[in-house]
Amino acid sequence: MSDKQRFFSHETLEKNIGWLIICTILVVSIAGLVQIVPLFFQHSTTEPDPGITPYSPLRLMGRDIYIREGCVGCHSQQVRTLQAETERYGHYSTAGESVYDHPFLWGSKRTGPDLARVGGRYSDDWQRIHLRNPRDVVPESVMPSYPWLEKAELPTSDIQARMRALVRLGVPYTEAEIAKAPEALKGKTEEDALVAYLQGLGTNRRNVRVDAAAAAPKE
Repeated sequence: MSDKQRFFSHETLEKNIGWLIICTILVVSIAGLVQIVPLFFQHSTTEPDPGITPYSPLRLMGRDIYIREGCVGCHSQQVRTLQAETERYGHYSTAGESVYDHPFLWGSKRTGPDLARVGGRYSDDWQRIHLRNPRDVVPESVMPSYPWLEKAELPTSDIQARMRALVRLGVPYTEAEIAKAPEALKGKTEEDALVAYLQGLGTNRRNVRVDAAAAAPKE
């Protein structure tokens, strides 16, 4: 057997850190592309799930307030496929639920509970009290209070620009919906918007199940 070392060999890579780094980056890049690129063409990741529609102007503003106040830093919106999670929160999250989210808010930090299915679990009044002083309804809560949201008037001047920016990203708002958006926000507070956003999270799955049950033939 020849003792001559081939250039493209494990020994070459093990002895040459530069080539090892280059080949590692190349292999990881190819593997990543093989996993990621097909997702851009699968209906399950590019089409909205049943019941998923673009956010109303009020909910859209509420989502932006949710981001602004850092809620995403302590609350995830991603129910994983583990049994313990689906039993606590409901059906696991899917990509089709977030096709209109720019950026998506899946998150991973859970100082507080996951909120992907929180919509409708509590009343509007509960949500308002919880935002103003969380300890009034959850004594052990470490969540900060947001009392100023109750009286902070919701701006209407830039909602159309926000919606048009989302249209460029593929959210199907119509010109009629954009034109009516400022009117939908008149007289609303930031608290109203945030509560509306929270109360819509995950409700599509419950609504779809209810509709399917109603449509099922009765024996």
